[in-house]
Amino acid sequence: EILKEPNVYRTYEAITHYGEAIKTIINEQCGDGIMSAIDFYCDVGTTTGKNGEKRVVITFNGKYLKHLEQKVDENTAKSPRD
Repeated sequence: EILKEPNVYRTYEAITHYGEAIKTIINEQCGDGIMSAIDFYCDVGTTTGKNGEKRVVITFNGKYLKHLEQKVDENTAKSPRD
């Protein structure tokens, strides 16, 4: 299984652990909505920490999609039962 690979598991763990905080920051800075995983780019690089250690930097770059409430009276599609 892919989650048994240490790098994949640690990335998954970090996203799971910080997911709620990331969601809150996205909503505070952009409004109520989500980051698209379709129009999406990911960049992986390195930097040097304060003690000289190599550190990993992962950047997610996704299009912001504002939440749109869908209302029945605005639905223009015909029902298949009509």
